[in-house]
Amino acid sequence: MDLNSPLFDRIRIKSSCDEPQETKGPVCEHPACKAAGEYRAPKGRDREGQYWRFCLQHVREYNASYNYFAGMSDTAVAAFQKDSIIGHRPTWAMGVNSAATGEGQGAKAEPREWEYVDPLGVLRGEDFTHARARRASPEPRRPRYTGAVRRALDILGLDETADGPAIKAQYKSLVKRFHPDANGGDRSFEERLRDIIKAHDTLKSAGLC
Repeated sequence: MDLNSPLFDRIRIKSSCDEPQETKGPVCEHPACKAAGEYRAPKGRDREGQYWRFCLQHVREYNASYNYFAGMSDTAVAAFQKDSIIGHRPTWAMGVNSAATGEGQGAKAEPREWEYVDPLGVLRGEDFTHARARRASPEPRRPRYTGAVRRALDILGLDETADGPAIKAQYKSLVKRFHPDANGGDRSFEERLRDIIKAHDTLKSAGLC
């Protein structure tokens, strides 16, 4: 190849400087401004989470005149500032004892959606001696069963507090549920039914039913 050929003189490389440069990213939303909108500005009250996109010059002008409380009365502004302390969440009065203060005679107490644990009765004004005596009273001892009995109760879907009538009622309900006659002759539940009958026999041998 002849590198001195006049054909190479005709080759021209187009310069990137001759091409118009397009702005990358968002464009400034100020009228008649085509600069890059690199800065966010809040759109205002009732439009939280929404922003304008401005260039540096116009975002400074916008921030200088921005007023979130524009159009609100002094009372509304004061209420907003008070609610902002608790994050604008609803609150309820606590620690009000209408019976002790004599207020609200005959009025029913509003039901609470929560409960507190107060073993000493401090929050209820209960006497400490009575609370300690009540707390020291022995709880009824729960029966201790063998592993076979516990497994039988588990098969029937019962816990260790189940008594004889509860065991019998549960047994009858499960037999009716899984018996082939109750399932159109389907015998796919026979193994489950045998476990239920065996569990009932175990509990009966233990004297629980």
